[in-house]
Amino acid sequence: MFIQTEATPNPATLKFLPGRSVLGDGTFEARDADEAARSPLAVRLFEVPGVTGVFFGSDFVTVTKQQGEWAHLKPAILGAIMEHFVSGQPILPADHAHTADDAFFEEKDAGVVDTIRELIDTRVRPAVANDGGDITFRGYKDGVVFLAMKGSCAGCPSSTATLKNGIENLLRHFVPDVVEVRPV
Repeated sequence: MFIQTEATPNPATLKFLPGRSVLGDGTFEARDADEAARSPLAVRLFEVPGVTGVFFGSDFVTVTKQQGEWAHLKPAILGAIMEHFVSGQPILPADHAHTADDAFFEEKDAGVVDTIRELIDTRVRPAVANDGGDITFRGYKDGVVFLAMKGSCAGCPSSTATLKNGIENLLRHFVPDVVEVRPV
C-alpha cells in the first residue's frame, strides 16, 4: 500500500491519501481522544505522540499535530494508517449516523439558505477538500452566514482570509442579502 502525503495551508496539519476510499460519504472529525473513540483509525492516530486532531474525508485523512516535527511523526502516522487498512476494520462503525442538520435560520430565509448551501457545496467544499478540510453551513441570520471549519481549515493561519476574501465575496456576489460570513 502506497500512501501519498500533501502539505496543507495549515502548517500543523498534513494530508494523507491512502489511494482508496476513506469515508465515501460525509466527514468525521476528532479533536481529542474522547471523540476519536468512535473510530478505530482515529484511536490509532491519537496514540501517536503529538497528534491533536484527525479528520476523514472521502478519500483522505488529515492529521493535526501540536508538537514535534513532521519528519519524526510521519512514519508513525503512515504506519497507523497502513495497519488500519490492512486489518480490514471499518473507519467508523456500521451504526455511525451522520449528525442531524442543526442549522439555524428563519423560515422566510429558506430560499436564500438553499442558494448559500448550493454555492458552498458546489464551489467551496471541493476546493477546501483539496486542502484537507471541510466547511459546512451552520446558520443564517440578518445577512450573516455562519460556517463551521473542519480538518486543516480549523485553526489554519489563512482561514480568516479564506472566509473574508474568498467565501464572503463569493456569497455576496451571488446572494446580495449576504453581508458577512463568520466562523462558528
